[in-house]
Amino acid sequence: MSNTRFLTGITPSGTPHLGNYAGMMRPAIDASRAKNVENFYFLADYHALIKCQDPERIQRSTIEIAASWLAAGLDPEHVTFYRQSDIPEIPELTWFLTCVTGKGLLNRAHAYKASVDKNHAAGVDADDGVTAGLFMYPVLMGADILAFNAHKVPVGRDQVQHLEMARDMASSFNHIYGGEYFALPEAVVEESVATLPGLDGRKMSKSYNNTIPLFAPREQLKKLINSITTDSRAPGEAKETEGSALFQIYQAFASAEETEALRQQYAAGIAWGDAKQMLFERIDREIAPMRERYEYLIAHPAELEAILQAGAVKARKLATPLLAELRSAVGLRNLAATVKKAAKAGKAALPQFKQYRESDGQFYFKLVAADGKLLLQSLGFAAPKEAGQSIAQLQREGAQALNALQSRLQIVDGVETNQVLQALEQLREAAEQ
Repeated sequence: MSNTRFLTGITPSGTPHLGNYAGMMRPAIDASRAKNVENFYFLADYHALIKCQDPERIQRSTIEIAASWLAAGLDPEHVTFYRQSDIPEIPELTWFLTCVTGKGLLNRAHAYKASVDKNHAAGVDADDGVTAGLFMYPVLMGADILAFNAHKVPVGRDQVQHLEMARDMASSFNHIYGGEYFALPEAVVEESVATLPGLDGRKMSKSYNNTIPLFAPREQLKKLINSITTDSRAPGEAKETEGSALFQIYQAFASAEETEALRQQYAAGIAWGDAKQMLFERIDREIAPMRERYEYLIAHPAELEAILQAGAVKARKLATPLLAELRSAVGLRNLAATVKKAAKAGKAALPQFKQYRESDGQFYFKLVAADGKLLLQSLGFAAPKEAGQSIAQLQREGAQALNALQSRLQIVDGVETNQVLQALEQLREAAEQ
């Protein structure tokens, strides 16, 4: 049985903090040691260019992120760890996918819609300040995933839509060019991601400027922990663990027994200074050995570069032959070679229904013409079975079903009703044959 491929992208956009480590890095590194799994971890430096146009910051962040993951225990011998920009097949695949992806699909991307809505609220042009990079972000993400035919992609709930788009792109390419070139990736949503509070009690985030850098020097770490906001209860007064940022951070690093011991000391009235000292010692015990490795890698960027280049070689062993196959599929071929027609070359491409789930939890479907053009879009259904039944009714009854279901359907702007009916008729005839 072939291994399941997991793929995780890490955007170099700043210095990792304790919240990044507890919430994403540590569990991801633990998961990377599982058997029968191939893990791909990449530094998404092309993605970083969408928001950051400071070259020195991009380079510095790439060094810090790479060093952080390696220091935290990611084993480049056991996983494929590479930099996105070292894989030339990714931008080439981005263009192939661009040519089979409807603009209407990208119009619905959350990040783009949020920018447009913000501009509307400000009374400026809808696309003011919106780069083509932001608009095309989902296609580049699709290429990241499909270049390695990843099966599973761990994402936050806000990224599920991009996975659905990657599936749509893969399906469209497979359909248009008549082959199973891409596996359809699945989102793995981690519902119980640890979220650490920051120095002020709010979620630890660079945007709040309340973070504790993961590999802060020992004295700086102690100083930052001592600045964590606490209430005014004096030593000897019982203290609440609920809502205590200090306690929640401790819990993310301590064992169950250690956590229970601190809970009892809270009830007994531990002084805040003593509690902060306990937190400092517990975090430093875990981070200190990694900090030493991190500082070494930061001081020896040539070693980081060698590790990433070795990872790129491993990654391209998969991406290069796939792109050669795709180039041939789309017709970018050696002109001196004999063109052999595939057995199915004479078979006309058909329209198709695509069913998917959006981040709102609802199930949708759409009808796409043989050339990839979007014809018909459904509204949301509570269950996939309802969406599937509507698809079956449209394929079976054509115009009659289109009328019956009109309250749940939207014909795309610029598309005539007879184009939809013609597509449904093609599907009905194909099913009869």
